[in-house]
Amino acid sequence: MRFGGRTSFVLTDEQKRYFEKLVIYCDQYASLIPVSFVLGFYVTLVLHRWWDQYLCMPLPDALMCVVAGTVHGRDERGRLYRRTLMRYAGLSAVLILRSVSTAVFKRFPTIDHVVEAGFMTREERKKFENLNSPYNKYWVPFVWFSNLAAQARREGRIRDNSALKLLLEELTAFRGKCGMLFHYDWISVPLVYTQVVTIAVYSYFLACLIGRQFLDPAQGYKDHNLDLCVPIFTLLQFFFYAGWLKVAEQLINPFGEDDDDFETNFLIDRNFQVSMLAVDEMYDDLAMLEKDLYWDAAEARAPYTAATAFLLQQPSFQGSTFDITLAKEDMQFQRLDGVDGPLGEAHGDFLQRLLPVGAGMAAGGLLGRRLSLLRRKNSCVSEASTAPSCACAGAPEGAAPECGCGDPLLDSGLREPEAEPPAGPEPPAAEPFTTVPMPAPRGPAPPWLPSPIGEEEESLA
Repeated sequence: MRFGGRTSFVLTDEQKRYFEKLVIYCDQYASLIPVSFVLGFYVTLVLHRWWDQYLCMPLPDALMCVVAGTVHGRDERGRLYRRTLMRYAGLSAVLILRSVSTAVFKRFPTIDHVVEAGFMTREERKKFENLNSPYNKYWVPFVWFSNLAAQARREGRIRDNSALKLLLEELTAFRGKCGMLFHYDWISVPLVYTQVVTIAVYSYFLACLIGRQFLDPAQGYKDHNLDLCVPIFTLLQFFFYAGWLKVAEQLINPFGEDDDDFETNFLIDRNFQVSMLAVDEMYDDLAMLEKDLYWDAAEARAPYTAATAFLLQQPSFQGSTFDITLAKEDMQFQRLDGVDGPLGEAHGDFLQRLLPVGAGMAAGGLLGRRLSLLRRKNSCVSEASTAPSCACAGAPEGAAPECGCGDPLLDSGLREPEAEPPAGPEPPAAEPFTTVPMPAPRGPAPPWLPSPIGEEEESLA
């Protein structure tokens, strides 16, 4: 039987028209259900939670390496220390996994099974059960681990406090992963959110079941020009949305017994065997030191097979701008403000622009002459650096230079005439490194003016 379409043996013509209006209404308002947003956010939340739970699986690899490197002793007691420490770590992992995983609980339903499996001794079981605490006691073996590590430090098996600190830090990281598994099992995704997503998906497809009916093309309804027997795209949409919801339902609890859940019993077996091998049979077990294959090679490179030899022809990555080319004229440095003269003159002009022109500082004043001499000196230095053609370079020793390359303070145009020494007995020689007091400045110098120029100006004024 088909409702709306070519033939109906149940509905009258008036009922058919009413049903067709109902189909159009459901198809129009079904898009108001935010199924993509609600379902997408839910799946993202569940997927992130699922991966974070896997990252919190307590793996003893880092802890066993630290135990093997810090707890020393080839005798039987040293071996007992290392194996007991790793057994305590494995016992904590078993206790927390049997609290959150159905598969592990079925393997170790009671503490007696844990004792028979060799993770706990009978004496340790008595201490464990005599500890009066109503909460989950997966943390007790960690305390035993800490106490045993402290005892090994007192006996000298752990040689310094830094090694003990490193050992306890790795233990803390291992314990943190166990604790996070307990919290993930305790705080789950809110049930009301799961219910909202489920209702949104199924109500959407209930509306689509009515709204996606093919109507009679003879009635001239908009977008209903074709009458098919199978709604292909509606079925595809249902498969995608319903499959998305089923994926989230499978990942929301990865500690079950489904095929896609975590293999917790396999991890227990692997971790226990590997940790005991690392701290016992592999302790202080080193191969003979030999020179490696590339001992005398200046550039060590591993060989390639014939299937990967083409990788040798590919250049290594040097950076995103490594292959950029520029024209020769674009690679020339440009001076500021179009200055074409020597670099010293450019600096002098820059200083001249900084200094204000006012009373006592005009071009013919003292500071103006000093700047002119400074430019001459820089010009002479720059010329002497390229070709020693300055007049002072060939002047005889003791002769006064004729150019401005000397100290500007020694120039005759700037120095005041020296006073004739008074006639009389020769004054005593001055003490070396005597500080000569300078006259007080007439006013504060500008903050941008260098202090040596300001002090010389006051002394020469």
